[in-house]
Amino acid sequence: MRLGVVGMLPNTMASESGSQSEENRTIGVSGGGVVNFLPNDFRTFNKEQFESVLSQGLNGFGHHFGGDPKSVTEDECARGRAIWESLGLDLAQFLLLYEECLFDPNEAIRQRIVEKISEGNRVARLLGAGVHLIRPGSRNPAGPWTPHPNNHTDESISLFVETLRQIGANAEANGVTVVVECHVVSIMRSPDVCAQVIEQVGSPNIRLVMDPVNHFESIQQAFNATEHLGYIFDVLGPVSPIGHAKDIIVGNNLITHLDEGAPGDGVLDYATFLTRFQEYNPEGYLLFEHIPPEKIPGAVAHLRRVADEVGVEIS
Repeated sequence: MRLGVVGMLPNTMASESGSQSEENRTIGVSGGGVVNFLPNDFRTFNKEQFESVLSQGLNGFGHHFGGDPKSVTEDECARGRAIWESLGLDLAQFLLLYEECLFDPNEAIRQRIVEKISEGNRVARLLGAGVHLIRPGSRNPAGPWTPHPNNHTDESISLFVETLRQIGANAEANGVTVVVECHVVSIMRSPDVCAQVIEQVGSPNIRLVMDPVNHFESIQQAFNATEHLGYIFDVLGPVSPIGHAKDIIVGNNLITHLDEGAPGDGVLDYATFLTRFQEYNPEGYLLFEHIPPEKIPGAVAHLRRVADEVGVEIS
């Protein structure tokens, strides 16, 4: 098993007004900070920017790309790739930022995002990315990770599957593995729904991210984390080649609050998490996600300590 980090700096390249998401400029984390690791366009990378990744003893990183994938050339990919590979790092995960919903009822919007993600597949291939992560989007205009009742209809599932089949065909042509991010507010709301979607798509190049925290939706599940983790891995383990490492914190609020936290700060059973992830992905990547920089050393130490206790090898 290998460890990496997902993160970026404020945008280093000017973009046309309204052409890209606000996420293009910053990624907020619990506590209102910014994950200060890398710019959101690999074409601006230099070796010095990877010092914060290397200093944590990590093997790889995830890159959120905020540019237009059509504008990316093969030479630009080769130059970027040469930087991190010369440092012994892997681009474990490539993510293309976009706002579109993959199951939008407007066919033109769906076709536009298929074309955009297909270009992202090309870039992911040229960069040698381990996976190309995509998000399903939402019918809620407030953003891709916001709830809406139409995120969960049979009609939406059908449109989503149709879109993923097109993306999967392109991913197969590019030799790229596309992984879909899942979350309880999204169309990929539960392990059973996720497994159903993957089966209906039928492409070996469409897979999922193992991000267990995103599949907790009740206090009962959080307080029975080991049992719920077992269910998540039983259903999704075979189709999840990469994982995200964070924790789940039950808030002291009258209305239920389940918040993200750094590994070790919450109730997630990392002994079970690491053991089960190792079972399916002995050489796979776990990427720290949505964790402030000052929390990364403790998170790394926590995972390595638990891994030693349960006999899981982390390189």
